Amino acid sequence: MNVLVTGGARGIGAGIVRALAEQGHNIGFCGRGAEAVAADFLTELRSRFSGSFQYYSCDISKTSDRTALIDRFCSDFGSLDMLVNNAGVAPEVRADILEMSEESFDRVMTINLKGPFFLTQLVAQKMLESKEPAPFRCIVNISSVSADVASISRGEYCLSKAGVSMGTKLWAVRLAEAGIAVYEIRPGIIATDMTSAVTAKYDKLIGEGLTLQRRWGQPEDIGKVVAAIASGALAYSTGQVIGVDGGMTIGRL
Repeated sequence: MNVLVTGGARGIGAGIVRALAEQGHNIGFCGRGAEAVAADFLTELRSRFSGSFQYYSCDISKTSDRTALIDRFCSDFGSLDMLVNNAGVAPEVRADILEMSEESFDRVMTINLKGPFFLTQLVAQKMLESKEPAPFRCIVNISSVSADVASISRGEYCLSKAGVSMGTKLWAVRLAEAGIAVYEIRPGIIATDMTSAVTAKYDKLIGEGLTLQRRWGQPEDIGKVVAAIASGALAYSTGQVIGVDGGMTIGRL
């Protein structure tokens, strides 16, 4: 498969890229940094795995960047079989919803919701236009337990991920007749740059039983699920939510 992973240079995205690379897929991945930031990662991928790999500098919140990304990917790989919408940001400042700024709201919603939605639109159009035979095409949205669990100090993030969740349903309905499956993965507490500032807080909560499995999630935990989807193992599960949260969201007495 030819796979595009947004936000694939680090964190959860890099875990996804590595897991797909192990399966032999060809992967293009993007980030907001210049191409030099992915040089070491590209060297690792090309030395360890048999697929083709390319990095693209792209801000998915910008229309022109999204269009250029898809054009470059299709030029390099010929076709696009799988999109993984992983790129996302947390608020720059965690603020109570009584104090949340419109600027923070707009930034998070544009990157986390608007960008992936309209990137999916572009990719879906390409998939529908493609005449290349493909046994399985799919789109995967990486959302968060925050799509359902309220955090009043980062309400804009929760709202953006709830929107991604509905977007998954909308695209699953629209694309089903074309045989294109759509999935949502909801990570829990994953050890990445995004959570590094609150490590002590979550160490304590995990130790006290916030998650049934008392450890941090790792990027490779998400990567393994994406790889399973890419293999076609979940081909009859379009529109479904897959939780990867160590049992965090199970209600308990």
